Amino acid sequence: MIDSSQQSENPIYVLMISMHGLIRANDMELGADADTGGQTTYVVELARTLAKHAGVDKVDLLTRLIEDDALAKDYAKSEEPIGEGARIIRLQCGPKRYLRKELLWPHLDQVVDKALHFLRQQNRIPDLIHTHYADAGYVGQQLSLLLGIPQIHTGHSLGRPKRERLLASGRKGSAIEKQFNFERRIAVEEDIIQHASLIVTSTKQEIEQQYGMYNNFNQSRFSVIPPGTDTSRFLPPSRVKQNAAIQQKIDGYLANPEKPLIFSISRPDIRKNIHGLIEAYGKSPALQEAANLLIVAGTREDIRDLEESQQKVMSQLLFDLDRYDLWGKVAIPKFVSQDDVPELYRLAARRRGLFVNPAFTEPFGLTLIEAAASGLPFVAPDDGGPRDILANCRNGLIVNTLDSNAIAEGLLQALKDKKQWRKWANSGLVGVWRHYSWTAHVEKYMKEVRRLLRRDKKRLRRQHALIFNAEKSRIPLASMALISDIDNTLVGDKKGLKELTVWIERNKKDCIFGVATGRPLESAVEILKKNQVSLPDVLITSVGSEIHYGKKLVPDTGWSAHIRYMWRKEALEKELSQFPGLTLQAPVNQREFKLSYIAKPGVMPPLSEIQNHLRQCNLHAQLIYSHEEFLDVLPVRASKGHAIRYLAYKWGLPVENFMVAGDSGNDIEMLIGDTRAIVVGNYSPELEKLRQREHIYFATQHYAAGILEGLAHYGVEQAVAQTKNLDIKNHV
Repeated sequence: MIDSSQQSENPIYVLMISMHGLIRANDMELGADADTGGQTTYVVELARTLAKHAGVDKVDLLTRLIEDDALAKDYAKSEEPIGEGARIIRLQCGPKRYLRKELLWPHLDQVVDKALHFLRQQNRIPDLIHTHYADAGYVGQQLSLLLGIPQIHTGHSLGRPKRERLLASGRKGSAIEKQFNFERRIAVEEDIIQHASLIVTSTKQEIEQQYGMYNNFNQSRFSVIPPGTDTSRFLPPSRVKQNAAIQQKIDGYLANPEKPLIFSISRPDIRKNIHGLIEAYGKSPALQEAANLLIVAGTREDIRDLEESQQKVMSQLLFDLDRYDLWGKVAIPKFVSQDDVPELYRLAARRRGLFVNPAFTEPFGLTLIEAAASGLPFVAPDDGGPRDILANCRNGLIVNTLDSNAIAEGLLQALKDKKQWRKWANSGLVGVWRHYSWTAHVEKYMKEVRRLLRRDKKRLRRQHALIFNAEKSRIPLASMALISDIDNTLVGDKKGLKELTVWIERNKKDCIFGVATGRPLESAVEILKKNQVSLPDVLITSVGSEIHYGKKLVPDTGWSAHIRYMWRKEALEKELSQFPGLTLQAPVNQREFKLSYIAKPGVMPPLSEIQNHLRQCNLHAQLIYSHEEFLDVLPVRASKGHAIRYLAYKWGLPVENFMVAGDSGNDIEMLIGDTRAIVVGNYSPELEKLRQREHIYFATQHYAAGILEGLAHYGVEQAVAQTKNLDIKNHV
């Protein structure tokens, strides 16, 4: 059983989630693609350092398991230690191969289900969830809602400002939507901003100018905690013996290697403005005379093997070198390991050079901190992150990086004053230790966490006690469950229903039977009796807002307490009365945790417009549209899908052992993810979009006959026989 007595003053368990990119404990392949960059460094270093804090018991970093012949086997390990008390947990979702982050969205519900199963095995739920970027934010929000624990979120980059930049550059909206899936990403970001207990940012500008673009922006939920840097790796030249091999590797590109060295490192991404840097250097004979240039732009074996966008950047780089005849003045190594990067900063510092970040915009700028820790002054964009870093470290210049002439002038100015250079180098070292060490970062982080957990302590303890109590389950232990919608799924074909009820009776020792319906409890019981269906083991009614058990219809009070979170029924009803095309259904269909409307297509506004209005009124609800005529309004934690996952966790029955059957839009949440789903042949049009999803079978037979067809498709008869003698030690 889960230990529900865990209190915030005891060392805490932190679950971190970062879904995309290539994440491993050591030798991270930064720059291998557009998704493997500063975020991967941040999450691994935060997990490693956080686990060392006296107030932390353990940290699990959850990410995606990848089995891809083109990648190292490390990414296929289900578990990897990061350091004492910290580890990477990899869960498989979607295809085994590597996927860029924009293609992960359809597979994230699987991660929710697998994460719940993983947490069940830990015999302890986390005290908090910290998510990184929108994809992990979606997973973490679902877990937070299901488990009733707070979510901390770090965006790293945001969809709205990125979309605005791309549109401003001349890209077509349809093209960028196809490439980046902004509509889904921004909607998720809005939900996260509304739900998260704390949002961590690197700078004030990130809060005001980026999150400020969102409808749900609420400044009170934000905290600026600048990332740290590993000061055991990034050290000034005086404290580390020189690595002659790395120096020789770089010097091999240069005709006069003893000149000051300007160093730049980034992914080969157009936003990093490598072209602008080469143009600044190539058009300035004075700058070429004053210094050499070292550019590390990811890793490559053959430019033609890179992603198309990276190919363009690297090809442009080579064209520019040739155009300005910079051979012998610029070093562009094909491969630099992460272990060698600190030595490159020190090499530039030994030669009284500079670090330059020429990016168009820089939300933070971790490389600037690494440079400062190495005693290397910088030139960087006059933007949010560099402004804050310069204010703390006073070790360089910020310039308009949109203008290549301004970049060149800034570099020349920083190189020519030797006395100022030494002052900047020393100031940077002091500033990093004071503001940007991982120790300083984690101390501030834990201060915010303690405040958050103190605030939520009573609520958390109450909900954990209700949801995860130690009493025996009222439902007989079983190896699987069949949960079906009622109308147009379970009922509608008497012959098929009779055959299905015989199957249910024959397998009742091994298979729990339940219904999940939009009907209120009384109506659900009535129609089941009318169709001569015995009362199920579990009834999920009113679109997932109520759960009852067995013939005595015992209510699950833990579920009621769980979904009460942020539910303001009267205020919601008042605001929704303003919209045309929405008419409240009969009083019998209104429940404590559900508002139900008749919705007229073509008259009712788009759901997105209604949702945005509710957000602006600080109201929280789920809107579920079904059969092209009904709209149900539920608490954010209530739905058929959430109810099934709650029950799976409570019973200790894996979600993949749940067979679920439905026919309409209000069934979608329970059909997606790791459940074994059956869509009966008479389904509503809104389910057609699920046809290509994993674990969803579209039956040709209608009603109960379609359910039986689905059971046969999944081989349930055989599965029941095989699981009769399973050890039930993992069950509640």
